[in-house]
Amino acid sequence: MGAGQLFQEVELPEQKSYDGVRFPAVLSPTAETSFSVFEEAQHNVVLIQMFQEVELPEQKSYDGVHFPAVLSPTTETSFSVFEEAVRAEMPWLKSLLKERGAILFRDCPVVSPSDFNDMVEAFGYPEAPYIGGRASRTQVVGRVYTANETPPEKLIPFHHEMAYVPDFPSKIVFFCEVAPGSGGQTPIVLSHIIYDKMKKLHPEFVAKLEEHGVTYIILTGDEDQPLSSTGRGWKSAYNTDDKKVAEERAAALGTRLEWMGNAAKVIAGPMPAIRVFDQESQRKMWFNNLTGPVHGARKIHDKGAFAELGNGEAVPDDAMEDCMRILNEECVIIPWKAGDVMLVDNLAVLHARQPLLKPPRRVLAAICK
Repeated sequence: MGAGQLFQEVELPEQKSYDGVRFPAVLSPTAETSFSVFEEAQHNVVLIQMFQEVELPEQKSYDGVHFPAVLSPTTETSFSVFEEAVRAEMPWLKSLLKERGAILFRDCPVVSPSDFNDMVEAFGYPEAPYIGGRASRTQVVGRVYTANETPPEKLIPFHHEMAYVPDFPSKIVFFCEVAPGSGGQTPIVLSHIIYDKMKKLHPEFVAKLEEHGVTYIILTGDEDQPLSSTGRGWKSAYNTDDKKVAEERAAALGTRLEWMGNAAKVIAGPMPAIRVFDQESQRKMWFNNLTGPVHGARKIHDKGAFAELGNGEAVPDDAMEDCMRILNEECVIIPWKAGDVMLVDNLAVLHARQPLLKPPRRVLAAICK
């Protein structure tokens, strides 16, 4: 039984009321219980008081609901108590994440990659493998990796993490160990908002996306190319130096490899480009990496990365220009602060990376099933 179910507020004639608020609050159990259960519930009430929702000027509001949710501790505390509060309040935090799409934990006692790893464990989500992932990343500790080793001055376009494989992560967690001097933010945007606006502007194109999906094509060598946001070589992407094994592991992800010497053309798809994950709301998500022009001088991806409709048709640049504009209009860009942890629902929210203008910056990440 949770703390909120055990306690009820009652009224006594001796209380006073100030502006409609009774003083003092009087709590009573909702049912007879043992002392051990009562003690546990009382402890949980203390933990519940750990979090307060705060507002930041960068948040957006949709139907009166702030995006993202921003939580801060109500009082200074040790990391061990904070971690316990996270574990105790995961049912509420999961509900909040489903409602908002992302939660930013600010001014919390998370100071090291090890702390961050423990917080990720406290969330309780299983670790997601990065097999087939395209970005170069290095393990730091436990489940914690560098977020992306592309040079920090380069923009990383909006995307859902690993939308090009069938077994994509459901959550991604970021940790700011060293706050940027300037730039280097991680913008986030609600995916269903992008779908709704694109559907209004380009109904025929969106209908084709829903019918045919999208195919992703990447040209990759056998070694990592850190200068590219999709520069992970096929050996590290599939954790093998055997081409046959790589082909088998790629096929398990719905991907095929065409060899060009030691290089490979990685063809993923056709993959669904529009998805519905919440059967209750039936919201359609812009679950793809088509977030800007895929051709010409304004192409958002590296020169070795391409995309086309699942039926082989080209992706129209005018639609992608509008998509990029909508993303920039609707996204939330909150400057990182050292110690920030951001939990993102990868099924509902796209993320990106702004160019770093003034170093240093160190943002780590963990991905979850």
